[in-house]
Amino acid sequence: MSGSQYIHGSEPGEQRRLSRLNELLNDACLAELRLQGGENMLDVGSGLGQFTRAMARTAKRRVTGIERDAAQIAEANRQTSAAGEQGLVEFRQGDAIQLPLGPREWGSFDVVHTRFLLEHVPDPLAIVRAMALAVRPGGRVVLADDDHAILRLWPEPGGFGILWRAYMQSYTALGNDPDTGLKLVQWLYSSGLKPVRNQWIWFGACAGEDSFADKLQNTIKIIAGAREVMLTNRLIREIEFESALNELAAWGDRPDAAMWFAFSWAEGTRPVAVR
Repeated sequence: MSGSQYIHGSEPGEQRRLSRLNELLNDACLAELRLQGGENMLDVGSGLGQFTRAMARTAKRRVTGIERDAAQIAEANRQTSAAGEQGLVEFRQGDAIQLPLGPREWGSFDVVHTRFLLEHVPDPLAIVRAMALAVRPGGRVVLADDDHAILRLWPEPGGFGILWRAYMQSYTALGNDPDTGLKLVQWLYSSGLKPVRNQWIWFGACAGEDSFADKLQNTIKIIAGAREVMLTNRLIREIEFESALNELAAWGDRPDAAMWFAFSWAEGTRPVAVR
C-alpha cells in the first residue's frame, strides 16, 4: 500500500479504541459472514486480530491475517497469547496489494475478508484485485467499509455539520476516500468477481441504549485523532473544531440524542471456470 496513510495511527490510545470497536461490532459481522465451519480464510488488514481470531473460533480452523503495521501485529500477538489462542491465527506483516502468500496459497482461500481498510488507501481497487486472486473459484471475497456521508445525529449538536465535513475532507487530503462504502460492489465487479450480496451493518444507537456512550466516544476519538490533518490543511478553524467537539461531547448527555449510522458490507464470488 505504497503511499497510504492510516489517519488514526497506532498509538496505545488508538489501539484501545480499536479493541472496544471490535467488541461492539464483531458479533454482528460474524453473523453477516455466515460461516459454515471449516473455511480456509484470509483476513487482509487484520489490525489487532480480534476479528481474525473470532473468525477462527467460529470456523474452527486457523486463519491467516495480513497487517502492514508492525505495532499492530505486536499488539495482536500479545492479545492472542494472553487469550491462549496462538494456534488459531498466523499474522504476517505485508502489503495488501502485494499479499505475502506462497505460490500454493494463491487461489486457495474459501473466504478473503477485509474491514475498514479500503477507506485508508489511495488505490482500493488494487487491493480488491489482489484479494480476488487469493480466493479459490467459487470462494467469497467480503468487503466491509464506511460511507461517512450517511452519519446523522439528531438533534444535531452545534457546529457538527461543519466538523464532520472537515473530517471527511481529511481523508481526501491524505489521498483516501471517505465514500468507500458506496463503491464496494463496483470494485468487486471490476476485480472479476460476481457481486452476490450487499448490506448495511447497524452502528447507531440512541441515548437509552447501553452501547450509546461507547459509540459516541468512538466518534469523538476518530475526529480528535484527525485534528492535525484537519487544521494543517485548513479544513476547519481551530476555534470551530474545539467548539464543535465540545458540543458533541455535551450532546451525549441529552436523553433524546440519536445517532444514525451503518457501515457497508458487500461480497462477491470468484466465478468457476466452465470446461
